[in-house]
Amino acid sequence: MELAIHNAGAVGLQVLDQVFGAEYKPGLIHQVVTAYMAGARAGTKAQKNRSAVGGGGSKPYRQKGTGRARAGTTRSPIWRGGGATFAAQPREYAQKVNRKMYRGAVRSVLSELVRQNRLLVLSELRLTAPKTKELVRKLRELEIVDVLLVTEGFDESLFLAARNLPQVDVMTVQEVDPVSMIAFDRLILTEGAVRKLEERLV
Repeated sequence: MELAIHNAGAVGLQVLDQVFGAEYKPGLIHQVVTAYMAGARAGTKAQKNRSAVGGGGSKPYRQKGTGRARAGTTRSPIWRGGGATFAAQPREYAQKVNRKMYRGAVRSVLSELVRQNRLLVLSELRLTAPKTKELVRKLRELEIVDVLLVTEGFDESLFLAARNLPQVDVMTVQEVDPVSMIAFDRLILTEGAVRKLEERLV
């Protein structure tokens, strides 16, 4: 299949059908996106149960004759300063997603973005200086506001120019992920980024 290069006139870019023309698989995308977001969870919350709280070794008062409820420790969950009844413990939220599934989900997302006309290809995206004003002007020419820019390699000028724009993000091919691709209204790829994506996803 062929993708139009928006800053190269009528010139088109031949791309692989298996990467940019793949079948849309919502179930696979959901599974991969869920696993990706679960992996970002810290899972570090922790509370102390009654065995982990210090003190409370001796019986607070005698068993009979006080008129109060029977108590064997001051660290019971119903006492102030006692342990939690169902104490939260550190846990790992990561879900296993094999490489074949992950690549399939990325291909499915890219293909659907092409079908929805939300993916643009540029021959290159370079700034003369790391100026936000210049990047805003280029995006305004393309009539784009909410966008993820994916480049072949790290471009410091582009990164610095975009970091002040809340609806714009810049990533390299190595950093891009399914969650980021579907989080923005549009996706812009440079020609070099397209070739590198094809190498990674075939």
